[in-house]
Amino acid sequence: MPAGPRPTGPKLWAGPAALLAAAALLVSGCSSSGSGSSSTAAASSSSSAPAPAGDNQLEQDYQQVIAQVLPSVVQITAGDGLGSGIVFDDKGDIVTNAHVVGSATTFTVTLANSTKPLDATLVGSYPESDLAVIRLSSVPGGLKPATFADSSKVAVGQITLAMGSPLGLSSSVTQGIVSAVGRTVSEPQSAGSPGATIGNMVQTSAAINPGNSGGALVNLSSQVIGINTLTAVDPELNGSAAPGIGFAIPAATVTSIANQLIKDGKVTNSGRAGLGVTVRPYFDSNFQPAGAAVVSVVGGGPAASAGLQAGDVITKVNDTAITSPSALTTALAALSPGDKVTVGYQRDGQAKTAEVTLGTL
Repeated sequence: MPAGPRPTGPKLWAGPAALLAAAALLVSGCSSSGSGSSSTAAASSSSSAPAPAGDNQLEQDYQQVIAQVLPSVVQITAGDGLGSGIVFDDKGDIVTNAHVVGSATTFTVTLANSTKPLDATLVGSYPESDLAVIRLSSVPGGLKPATFADSSKVAVGQITLAMGSPLGLSSSVTQGIVSAVGRTVSEPQSAGSPGATIGNMVQTSAAINPGNSGGALVNLSSQVIGINTLTAVDPELNGSAAPGIGFAIPAATVTSIANQLIKDGKVTNSGRAGLGVTVRPYFDSNFQPAGAAVVSVVGGGPAASAGLQAGDVITKVNDTAITSPSALTTALAALSPGDKVTVGYQRDGQAKTAEVTLGTL
């Protein structure tokens, strides 16, 4: 079973595609209703402001990256919802989030440099890592695949640009920095998402809003370092988005999953650690969550090889307490196939431990 960090950090949401179309209408309405006064104020301000320096290298770098990468970022319509995607190859394959495609199998795609809608169909979806690939039914000339970065070289402090269609506003760009790497975060369950727990994500301060999901997080070398997927929410603001805390699935995960979906239509090597068990919640005598009860064990899998059995209750992975199946998922998501861990468990009321070499989810 998959796993990732314990849900002790901020709650997260993955912009639900079904809400985006309505959000876009609200933005459009507000813009038009106040356009007269705001444009006048802007004109007045700009007439007295000094002209920007012509030798601003950073500004030129931004413009160059946008010119090179934005043509590879598309808008995806799935049913009544909107999301974003990235052109993956010259055959018309587009990679996006699984929660963007949801249960749909046919889509409408709009390229950044065109207003003509293009038809697309589902190639494959892997909700466990919130990734999917769709394919254009007819590949237009000049289709530009994106270049993906080496995820191992992504570092805190690097400047990032987030590209996509936030709130249905196509070809939008926001900027920030890489504010952390190696984050493990969990999505809430929804109609479009099974509540995936994803490890090794890139945290960024670039604004990520509903509709940005599936779009590109880009470095100043015009390379995609990740797919925009989640933003944190602040419980003290009634669940509103927390400014400057967004997350992207790293490029290495994106390319690995996308290549498998394109080649086989399914994922056979997730690159994620697996224990080889099916579990359910376990509660103590006070009806408090107290572990992950093993329902079944995969024959020949990591847990079976270490002696775990159905009926055991997993309570610890290394030094991490396991109080629920989601806690087990979180713990495993921070680990890799081949890692050796100590699993604490209870059998017939007795505490035991087992040394387990993790397999692949």
